[in-house]
Amino acid sequence: MRRPTTILATTVARLILPFLLLFSLDLLLAGHNRPGGGFIAGVMLVAAIALQYVVFGVAQVRRRLPRGSLGLTATGLALALGSGIPGLLRGEGFLKSWVIHWSLPLLGEVEWATAFIFDLGIFLLVAGVGLTLLALIGEDRP
Repeated sequence: MRRPTTILATTVARLILPFLLLFSLDLLLAGHNRPGGGFIAGVMLVAAIALQYVVFGVAQVRRRLPRGSLGLTATGLALALGSGIPGLLRGEGFLKSWVIHWSLPLLGEVEWATAFIFDLGIFLLVAGVGLTLLALIGEDRP
């Protein structure tokens, strides 16, 4: 049974969701240059979805969310572990990161660290586990 929520709660939850998702993306993209990274970005994503569960109820949020938390978890684990292999192949050790510099028109010099693949894997892993836990907590049980 769904609890009634206030108009203020539903309005705030709808308005804040895109900003929380963008903040999660910012934390993910900035992880190797400033505080942030895959773990905290995944936690922020799960917190944003948890707010939706609290305000709108389990059934409504599940209809809007894509299925496949297990797929997110497996993909994240594969990316995180797989990101260590290039370092081994180059003889530099597991998870050794390096930086690639590109010169792009309009953007100038762009730096990309291979540690981003690890961060992305951790983000997907944390998001998958967190969404699975939310779904299990929200299940109706007799």
